Amino acid sequence: MRSKTLVVLGLIIGVVPFSFADRAEPVNCTHLLAWLAADVPTYNLTRTIRLQGSLVSLTPPVETELRAGGASSELLDLLRRVQPKGATTDACPASLAEAAADSRKKDFDAAESIVNGLLENDPHNGALHFALGYFNQQQGHWDDAFDEYSSSKESEPDFPEVHNRLSLVFYQGDDGDDAVGEARTALSMDFEDAEAYRMLALGHYSNEQYGAAMNAFTEALARDPGNPDVYYEMGLVARDQGSSDEAIQLLRRSLQLNPNLWPAHSTLGALLGREKHFEEGIAELNKAKALAPMEPSICENLAGIYFAKGEYDTAIAEYHELFRMNPAWKHGHESLARAYMAKNEYKPAIAELKLAVEQNPNSGPEHRALGQLLLAADQQADAIHELRTAVELDPDSAASHYFLGTGLLVANQLPAALAEFREAVRLEPSAEHHYALAACLMNMGQDREALAEMQVASRLDPEKQLYHAREEELMRLMRAGNPQ
Repeated sequence: MRSKTLVVLGLIIGVVPFSFADRAEPVNCTHLLAWLAADVPTYNLTRTIRLQGSLVSLTPPVETELRAGGASSELLDLLRRVQPKGATTDACPASLAEAAADSRKKDFDAAESIVNGLLENDPHNGALHFALGYFNQQQGHWDDAFDEYSSSKESEPDFPEVHNRLSLVFYQGDDGDDAVGEARTALSMDFEDAEAYRMLALGHYSNEQYGAAMNAFTEALARDPGNPDVYYEMGLVARDQGSSDEAIQLLRRSLQLNPNLWPAHSTLGALLGREKHFEEGIAELNKAKALAPMEPSICENLAGIYFAKGEYDTAIAEYHELFRMNPAWKHGHESLARAYMAKNEYKPAIAELKLAVEQNPNSGPEHRALGQLLLAADQQADAIHELRTAVELDPDSAASHYFLGTGLLVANQLPAALAEFREAVRLEPSAEHHYALAACLMNMGQDREALAEMQVASRLDPEKQLYHAREEELMRLMRAGNPQ
């Protein structure tokens, strides 16, 4: 059904680009330099010129500025061939070419300063707002990027790429529906826009519509077959579908096209580690680290592989590097706690889990993990407090009720423990939960009910000798207490 939707869309809007070309403004030199500063691919620039026409007369001074701004030979060749529409000027802002050069060097503060200066004299210039949106996007300022791209869209709604960029912002905000909507708007203007298909795919991916995402990515590759980002993102979809081999193939293809794409190295490394190809995974992650040494997620992925290998000290060192680089990083404290627990170092493990809870106070599983560890460390009062919080946050968690019951049993709060064990059994009638309920009932002197629960545990897990042994022991005690 999803692939049919794409076909129907094509039939409906297949002739739209011609009406779009009639109403859109021709491209001038400010447009080109601003879009170059915002890293619009040559493919999109050349299509926009073909659809909208150009006001650029490629004189030597203009060509110099465009080259300084990063214009490709393909773009310049097209400008030589295209007859300018109407009157042209040689105005090509040298400062904007400088901003584009700064952007390529990732000096976004300098580029932003130049563009802000230009906007003072031309506050409604959509291309300049578009460039500012990109500078903010690259620095992770997604709210500011949204504002600038929205201003660009208000001034120049007929530029397909602004809809693509807004789609990306929505995708980053986990708003798949709006991401799909903006991508479809871009496609309504240019049905051959490869980037719009890519954004459409990301929107579907955000909505976990994996089949539709793969269909849209395939359309993107049909129009731009050498795009490494598309192969990387297809790899993410395949990974999340559980197709590890396909994901690894797609990620390797992405890296063939762009060996410097650190997210692909990092994702590939983590996936290889998950498949227990530890050395290959570590090698890929070290490549990612060399390309992006300040990216904390790489350290997190490396730490995960070292933990899986049983190299706990190395895993701990990676986690420490992660939190040194980014103290506010919201992942990894629970994993670091597990590494300490593997070494039976409870005190630092508890400290890490407390940090995890502070960062995510509404997470029932993290409160439960802390409660479990406090139980193991014989800190019953604190454990019961955390486990009560876990139950309040996630009342349908059988594990939280079970561990809370365990803490209450150890604290000799038997009626309260009994209520928790009964709830655990109701939610998840496992052998372990029936056995815990039986133990509580025994402590309360309710031997017949305890025996019934013990027998259920033995039936559910007949291989567990402990259950059988306790069942027989309880039966002997009951016979001894009631001699015939």
